[in-house]
Amino acid sequence: MSSSTPTHTRIRMFNTKETYPNQSLDNDLCQAVRAGNTVYVRGQVGTDFEGNLVGLGDPGAQAKQAMKNVNQLLEESGSHISHVVKTTTYITDPRFREAVYQETGKWFKGVYPISTGLVVQALAQAQWLMEIDVIAVIPDDWQSTSTQGES
Repeated sequence: MSSSTPTHTRIRMFNTKETYPNQSLDNDLCQAVRAGNTVYVRGQVGTDFEGNLVGLGDPGAQAKQAMKNVNQLLEESGSHISHVVKTTTYITDPRFREAVYQETGKWFKGVYPISTGLVVQALAQAQWLMEIDVIAVIPDDWQSTSTQGES
């Protein structure tokens, strides 16, 4: 296999030049990567895929939007929220923990992923109060009808 041949599938590729016009960035990234039977989902915040912030000042509303994004990205990757094995949640204030974890807990009810939670000084954009990234698997016997992203 040539070193230039992709060994994974990139989901929702983007360039930071368009995504963050208020900053001088020019990085090629994607929202999720499917490598073999593992799916890595980029940190999701309270912004929809059109760039609109949902829940200004409301960590629970931002968590709900972030989880909608996670759910959609997992489906686009051929996985499912029930196949999440690891989460990392970042909050900018310890007082946001309850609102954020109540919302994420709804999505992970019965899933039992391992979880890491961190309180950080800030996230990449000042209006973001929380961020969550996940790792999921695609079981060998899983039959998904969702569409896969471009590679």
